[in-house]
Amino acid sequence: MTFSTLSPWKTYRDTPLVLKMATGFLLGIAAALVFREQATLVKPLGTLLIHLLSLIAIPVIFLTVVLAVSRMNLPQLGKMGGKLLLYYLTTTAIAVLIGVSLALFFSPGDGLSLPDTSVEKPDIPHFSDILLQVVPRNLFAAFTSGELMAILFIAIISGMAVSTMRFSDDANRRDQGALVERFFAAMNEMFYRILNGILLYAPIGVFAISASTFGNQGLETLKSLLYFTGVFYLGLAILWGLVYTSFLALSKHSVVAFFKNIREAFTTAFFTSSSIATLPIAIKAARKAGVSDKTANFTLPLGAIFNSDGGALRMGVSLVFAANITGLDLSFSSFVVIVVIGTLLSVGTAGVPAAGLVTLSAVLGMFGLPLEVVALIAGVDALIGMGGTALNVTGDIVGAAVVDDEKDEEQSAARHHRAGKQEAAGPQLLSD
Repeated sequence: MTFSTLSPWKTYRDTPLVLKMATGFLLGIAAALVFREQATLVKPLGTLLIHLLSLIAIPVIFLTVVLAVSRMNLPQLGKMGGKLLLYYLTTTAIAVLIGVSLALFFSPGDGLSLPDTSVEKPDIPHFSDILLQVVPRNLFAAFTSGELMAILFIAIISGMAVSTMRFSDDANRRDQGALVERFFAAMNEMFYRILNGILLYAPIGVFAISASTFGNQGLETLKSLLYFTGVFYLGLAILWGLVYTSFLALSKHSVVAFFKNIREAFTTAFFTSSSIATLPIAIKAARKAGVSDKTANFTLPLGAIFNSDGGALRMGVSLVFAANITGLDLSFSSFVVIVVIGTLLSVGTAGVPAAGLVTLSAVLGMFGLPLEVVALIAGVDALIGMGGTALNVTGDIVGAAVVDDEKDEEQSAARHHRAGKQEAAGPQLLSD
């Protein structure tokens, strides 16, 4: 009896999240087609999901960034670490810009509205305001008011402080650093467990949002979401075909051969939707593509945590999508702010489970945009997540190839060795 009672729950719990999300989304559409406007009765279940995502977003982002930075030996990162960080920031910013530009051109979500959602046009902070808000006057006030940039700043400097303690020459300080790191790790584990519980409920919330929205608007919402997905994949193709190709060409790699050698990595990432799970295959593929062992082992784990071009691209498209739904006319300075915030959050939270939904909830909340958009996008999250993860892993390996100083040194040494041999052989050839 116990087995039969628990079996359905175990089956539901062990089913992949993307499949549960997609199922909830499709069932919501079916309920809307059957019950029409009456389907809006389940809207409170969707509102509950929005509240839960808002509840968990800030602590998950803060703890993830603190731990990621604290586990890096900052003094030993050196030249390669600096180049890698610059590469991540550059490609992620480009991804956000491409997402925003394409969304502005194609206008996904235009003409769409959310039922019973009154949204006033939010006050978009200017770039100068964001810079002033980065350093908060009060540590606790930053968290209570949800000042995202200030929280991210606190997380980074806290992580750096813990890192310097953990890798200190002083044994007592190392012990203190390890103790603080374990505290943050324990807190992170606690909030991950809460997040896992929320994600178990998420398909029900997605069903409710989907049913209530489609109940009022029918297939127009579905068309708009498919259009949104198409814009995202167009941005993915541009990043892949132009940005990554340019980086490889500038670093003097054979583009066709490189992508051929790493195809196993990005196809695995596409079907698993997990950068972490793909990491061993990505390291193997990078070596096959000519990246040195030292560089692959150093850069790819960092990329799995920090690099999220797919998430940045989605954020750019999603913010314009949400703005179109509310009828918000964004200024140029607002787009600059979006690019900065989207870049920092995407770099900082790439390793978070359901990172796209968590960070999007935080940013939408910051701009005063409706969080119901998160639940709508969750319906097509499986398609977006697959393409985004493949993009992330590809970007990680391209980044490893770009910053591979050891390979450059090996090639330079080989050239000098060959030149030396030719110089030594020169007189003999002349005498012959």
